Amino acid sequence: MVIRYKVLIVEDSESLAAIFSSYLGDERYDIRISTTLDQARRDWVEFAPEIVLLDLQLPDGNGLELLSGPELNKQPADIIVMTAFGSNDIAARAIRTGATDYLSKPFDADRLNTTVTNLIQRRDLSNQVASYAQLNRQSYCDFIGASMPMQSVYRIIESVAPSKATAFIVGESGTGKELTASAIHQMSGRKGPFHVINCGAIAHDLMESAIFGHVKGAFTGAINSREGAAGAADNGTLFLDELCEMDLALQKKMLRFLQTGEFQKVGSNVTERVDVRFICATNRNPQEEVRAGRFREDLYYRLHVVPIELPPLRQRGQDILLLANRFLQMCSLSENKHFEAFSTAAEDALLAYRWPGNVRELQNAIQHAVVLNNGKVLEAAMLSMTNSQNCAVHRPGFDHPPSTRFSTHSGRVDQAVQADKPGHADQAAQADRVAQDNQGEIEPLWLVERRAIESAIDQCAGNVHKAADCLKVAPSTLYRKLQTWSVSANQSRGAA
Repeated sequence: MVIRYKVLIVEDSESLAAIFSSYLGDERYDIRISTTLDQARRDWVEFAPEIVLLDLQLPDGNGLELLSGPELNKQPADIIVMTAFGSNDIAARAIRTGATDYLSKPFDADRLNTTVTNLIQRRDLSNQVASYAQLNRQSYCDFIGASMPMQSVYRIIESVAPSKATAFIVGESGTGKELTASAIHQMSGRKGPFHVINCGAIAHDLMESAIFGHVKGAFTGAINSREGAAGAADNGTLFLDELCEMDLALQKKMLRFLQTGEFQKVGSNVTERVDVRFICATNRNPQEEVRAGRFREDLYYRLHVVPIELPPLRQRGQDILLLANRFLQMCSLSENKHFEAFSTAAEDALLAYRWPGNVRELQNAIQHAVVLNNGKVLEAAMLSMTNSQNCAVHRPGFDHPPSTRFSTHSGRVDQAVQADKPGHADQAAQADRVAQDNQGEIEPLWLVERRAIESAIDQCAGNVHKAADCLKVAPSTLYRKLQTWSVSANQSRGAA
């Protein structure tokens, strides 16, 4: 379906208006022509245009009067002023009054179409950013996070939850794989329970019994019959965490169970059937496990229906502070402490650290600081992770290799080994002081990148695709970064 945009041409010369209309064509645009200022006011309200081509010299007044009227506030539109005089003063006055762009007569079809197309692309991008900002969520089910990577996870959960498809969750340890599985179960509407089996925490010879159950006397020590997770999760969800730890012999039985919904308890000849929704997770690369022969390829393809990749905490930007503040409230309450907030230096330290243990490590760091300290403001010195060798400044979208480290205060790259050797302690301290003195002269990398992108878009008259081509990146990369900055700006204004 082709989207048609409404264009209002305000031009007293009917012949010129007809030419401009023919320049645009009728495939993408619904066009209406007004020949007077009074008619333009009526058409603006009735037609609700998205683009207005406005001539300044009209029989009953100056076209600039339209820009200061109430019509523009009621029905916002992008205005392209057309003038035969080519005066920079007139064009500047029009822009100050509310026009978006201007064209000097005469102009050809290519010039008009390029100008209109640029405005439409800019308008569409603004609408996308506004729509995204409205859908942006600070939390979802048991998750806390407003970053773009987490918004993507939320949308996948919402899509897969009502279906019967198997979700395969991949992510580093501590990124929230069980929370993801629980969220899918919560949003699925299934009436049965949510049952978890950690395949890495149960001995291989007991795993089959844990999943399928066993009858009395099935093996030494089986003094009673036991229902397994498969039966317990009937009409519900069975979450198999650390799936790649499962023994190959059991994987074959799991494949049959997944295909038929039928199983036999250990030591029993009776076939049972259940209705179970499967969700799996691993912190390993499942494809590498398949190639290494440790995981059955047929089972992998049976389970890997809807993959969900959870982002590590270091890629979630300001989510670190959202989570840290929630953990601070929880720990202060449980430990009967009075912490209310983090100092600016503590926030900088939290954002600078790489968090190899992800959310779980963050929670432990906050709890450790709360237990061992007192006060209302949690300072950077109270956070034990600030002295870790894994500490590294990062910005959303940029990951630094673990071989180097940035000072949490200066942004200076230090060689991790040298900085931690006793012989270099004084040199490192002196270098930190020098770097702090020069801190104001160094701009963050993300800010330099943002200015470069915005400058390129401005030089390309708002054409994001052209700017992306000049910067040698994909247009989707620019759109994603523009959305990220817009959402961050909205969050900052909301916090203020």
